[in-house]
Amino acid sequence: MLDRLVLGLTTLFVSPHRIPKLSAILKPATLFKFHKALVHRKYRLLFSPSRRKRKPGPKGPSTQLIAAIVEMKRRNPKFGCVRIAQQINYAFGIKIDKDVVRRVLATHCRPEPGADGPSWLTLIAHAKDSVWSVDLFRVESILLRSHWVMLVMDVFTRRIIGFGIAPTSIDGMSVCRMFNCATAGQPKPKYLSTDHDPLFRFHRWLANLRVLEIEEIKSVPSAPVSHPFVERLIGTIRREYFDRVFFWNAADLARKLHDYKMYYNSHRVHRSLGGSTPALRAGVSSAVPASLDRHAWRQHCRGLFQTPIAA
Repeated sequence: MLDRLVLGLTTLFVSPHRIPKLSAILKPATLFKFHKALVHRKYRLLFSPSRRKRKPGPKGPSTQLIAAIVEMKRRNPKFGCVRIAQQINYAFGIKIDKDVVRRVLATHCRPEPGADGPSWLTLIAHAKDSVWSVDLFRVESILLRSHWVMLVMDVFTRRIIGFGIAPTSIDGMSVCRMFNCATAGQPKPKYLSTDHDPLFRFHRWLANLRVLEIEEIKSVPSAPVSHPFVERLIGTIRREYFDRVFFWNAADLARKLHDYKMYYNSHRVHRSLGGSTPALRAGVSSAVPASLDRHAWRQHCRGLFQTPIAA
């Protein structure tokens, strides 16, 4: 309505012989929608009651009954809606339907974490530092030269193990070299999760994993959610870092990726880790808490990120 009002006012400042030419900016569909809105407005004003009366309806369960249902579910997590309805009828003599119990539980009862069994993260926790994920992504330098980056991360701690860098054209031997460079000095895992990239099908890559005694786990084809952590991390690196910095060559790229790795592992908190850092999840002792009255700011990645520390 406001757009049409402004458009009508602007016609007052246009010469009359130009108005037919300007009418081309209005589509016929716009006029039809405007006419339909006027028709609805007309009949709503003609036949709608002057005062909207509240329709009487059945009253919901009382507060005491809701509290009894929620408390029974909390004390007996395995009870279903039928069992709770029957138990309420037996204990209090109140005739109640199972659908009422279901609606009350859906509104007032939230399952506690872990009530439905262990989550995938809890299951993976039993294999700490034994499941790694690896994936490749490509970045462009300031001179528009492409570089392949291999990201290796620990699934349980979300810790970045390392990065491997190679020029544009890579093969099975280059992938092995990138993986060995990214994991140098690190104890090797038992399992390695990869996608169905043809680069992970070279016989040299498979032979390298056999030598390192690592079993490869393939993700579901065409389903990024089956490889979620490393895919999410690649997106985080692109949004937070490579969309805000440039690099010149492979050496400059390796240096900047190392700076981001130190920041990500030791100082960047994660919601999925309960507000802790990957280093804390890996067993590193926590730093001294900073005071709101006296604290300093530590710069990371040449001032791109800043976190408070104890002064």
